[in-house]
Amino acid sequence: MSRTVDADFLALPLSHLTDAAISTAKSLGASHVDVRVERTRTGVLSLRDAKPETQSDETIIGIGVRVIVNGAWGFASSPDLSADTANRLANTAVAMAKTSKPLSTELVSLVHEPAYPNKTWVSSYEVDPFSISDSERKDRLASLSSKLLASNSVNHTSAMTMYVKEQKHYADSNGTSTTQQRVRIQTQIEAISIGEHGFESMRTLAQPAGFGWEWMGNSIWNWDKEIDELPNLLAEKVKSPSVQPGKYDLLIHPSNLWLTIHESIGHATELDRAMGYEANYAGTSFATPEKLGNLKYGSKLMNVTGDRLTEHGLSTVGWDDEGVAAQRWDIVKDGVLVGYQLDRRIAARVNQERSNGCAFADSPAHVPIQRMPNVSLQPNPTGPSLDELISSVEDGIYILGDKSWSIDMQRYNFQFTGQQFHRIKNGKLAGQLKDVAYQATTTDFWGAMKAVGGPSTYVLGGAFNCGKAQPGQVAAVSHGCPAVIFDKINILNTVAEAGK
Repeated sequence: MSRTVDADFLALPLSHLTDAAISTAKSLGASHVDVRVERTRTGVLSLRDAKPETQSDETIIGIGVRVIVNGAWGFASSPDLSADTANRLANTAVAMAKTSKPLSTELVSLVHEPAYPNKTWVSSYEVDPFSISDSERKDRLASLSSKLLASNSVNHTSAMTMYVKEQKHYADSNGTSTTQQRVRIQTQIEAISIGEHGFESMRTLAQPAGFGWEWMGNSIWNWDKEIDELPNLLAEKVKSPSVQPGKYDLLIHPSNLWLTIHESIGHATELDRAMGYEANYAGTSFATPEKLGNLKYGSKLMNVTGDRLTEHGLSTVGWDDEGVAAQRWDIVKDGVLVGYQLDRRIAARVNQERSNGCAFADSPAHVPIQRMPNVSLQPNPTGPSLDELISSVEDGIYILGDKSWSIDMQRYNFQFTGQQFHRIKNGKLAGQLKDVAYQATTTDFWGAMKAVGGPSTYVLGGAFNCGKAQPGQVAAVSHGCPAVIFDKINILNTVAEAGK
């Protein structure tokens, strides 16, 4: 399907605004100028027990101007899209750079990137979620919720869908001019059981992704099939025994493992964090720059890539917010740390020839910062199927779905829970467990990888709400991975731990 940027966004005076800001800033002494005109529309719908609970439709629009003057940053933004405002913002940004210059501890420079004049990119989706009527969206969520409520094992349900259309026109003093449009959607439906057993819940495993409303049919993710299965799974979980703490082999499904990748690899290999530039929000990283090329991050089966190219990825773009073309690169190769995430400033700081395109700002009112690309664990090209992985486990636990988690300020010691925990005995599933959490250090955990699933087990997971920076910014990011078996991982009983 051929997709185009919405005509009403293209009708805005995009080039007029960016040309005005760039011309003014350069005339005032800026050595670099970049300008973003952005419009982001976010819709949210939530239901409680199949009845509408909340609904919102919000649009953020504006222009942001960033400059470098004498090696110092300056930035200014406004929601007003006029040439006069663009000129005023350029003046303000230059004045800010000159004011901050005496406080600067280093000269800002950016690595080179070729110019990309008059380029357009649109993400891969079929149905604009904002073209769907409110009643159709409500009916779809209500229908799925009602199916759950029809079961005796379900007392309550919650359902939420969030859908975003992000449009961005970028131009800089190097001659790049790009216009992009991205669409993404996230839907979660939860079944809740309340009784003598207390409170238990189970949520759908569907992941957020760069699709449109077609995501809510059954051709990509089979919602109706999962909803049909959820009540029985929840009923079994309610009656299941609490886990006995100890060491178990873990078979972890991508719907859970993506979050472990995000926290222990994704954030740990942001080079600004590893260098100490990012510390107040979620800490720094144990994977410091002197370990590049020699840190044994995991077993030789471990191959992790960063990219902004994956179709339907939440971090997929044509160009980042510094005009850098989307790329793919290695982060961990054969278990060894070989790469980081870079923007143009950090790349220059560590003498790299090029950024790998990791700059992003979540609104025109924020400056671009180094943000996570799609960070994915690669499958074994000839690896086993899910059934074959299960059959190879003698004594273990199969974990699906993400839930709560914690990790220390160095991205090293962690613990994760999940939605479903199935006991594996002698290569067969043997009923559910509950109150399960797995605990490890990052390198011990990834070093314990002993079997990596094949392409048939690969799923693209991710999140809409990755936070970073001060003032805080939120970004959507995907993490693909196969199902993986880990050898003898420490399992905690969360109820017992809470009682200590």
